[in-house]
Amino acid sequence: MEVKLEKRYPVAASVDQAWAVLRDVRATAACMPGAAITEEVDATHYKGSVKSKIGPAMMNFGGEIEVLALDAATKSMQMLGKGADKAGSSASMNLAARVEPGEGTADSVLVGTATVVVSGKLAQFGSRLLVPVSDAMLAQFADNFRAAAAAVPVAAAGTPSAAPAATEAAPARPVKELNALALMWQVFKTWLAGLFGRKP
Repeated sequence: MEVKLEKRYPVAASVDQAWAVLRDVRATAACMPGAAITEEVDATHYKGSVKSKIGPAMMNFGGEIEVLALDAATKSMQMLGKGADKAGSSASMNLAARVEPGEGTADSVLVGTATVVVSGKLAQFGSRLLVPVSDAMLAQFADNFRAAAAAVPVAAAGTPSAAPAATEAAPARPVKELNALALMWQVFKTWLAGLFGRKP
């Protein structure tokens, strides 16, 4: 099953501050709820994991990330992530993201397009449930990204050393973990809307 998402998130940080986070694969991955880079294979290939707990069940995806493009001139990047869990579910995401100027010099916009392909048990939920769950996860990612970008020192945002600064600043503002309760509530609301929302 394939799901396509296009999102725009305003960020209360300059373009250079936001780009300092986006260009750093580790910093960007740290903004994704429950995600972590576990190994750097080379400059463009990484291994990582995504963990989330829903009730007593623990979902643990292990996978790989490949950076397909990184362009400082356009403040854009593209990456491909693939993963699977022991329960037989697998997922891949082709993500293209860029930073655009906002309304003011201290503002920017994070723009992203993602194509998510899932199989196994995850595919049984169908797009009606996967889309709101993905939306909720990306909303949490955007919140974490805003906090990480705001923590990048303005004077250092345009320098090559700014990306590590974004990663080091993260502990000051704890990254939110995957809010499974919120995701379950979103799924439940979508199910109710589908059940009772149709007019006779």
